[in-house]
Amino acid sequence: MHLRSKKKNKSELSLFDSIGVDKEGNEIQFIDILGTDAEIVTDKVTRLLDQEQLWKQLKTLSSQEKKVLIMRFGLKDGVKKTQKEIAKMLGISRSYVSRIEKRAILHLTEKFASQSSS
Repeated sequence: MHLRSKKKNKSELSLFDSIGVDKEGNEIQFIDILGTDAEIVTDKVTRLLDQEQLWKQLKTLSSQEKKVLIMRFGLKDGVKKTQKEIAKMLGISRSYVSRIEKRAILHLTEKFASQSSS
């Protein structure tokens, strides 16, 4: 049984597996040659956590506020829409979209500020 389970994992690599030695005699691990800077990974994780918090806070908005922000900043599909486009889609004036957007951003700003102070 043990040999069978080892055979399944034979092709798997750990990022910290040793793959050789450099000119100075230092051990080289697989992670050393990947080319991804550690800061890039940290930034990506931070961005994902921030997005998670944003989606959590969006749930506290009215459906109209949430809709406007999602379309305005392209939060679902990455396609940002202008206030004019949103107004046309929702059948309201551009100035009303602006007021909804401003109110929603203010609400989110307050939520995040109270979160960071606690």
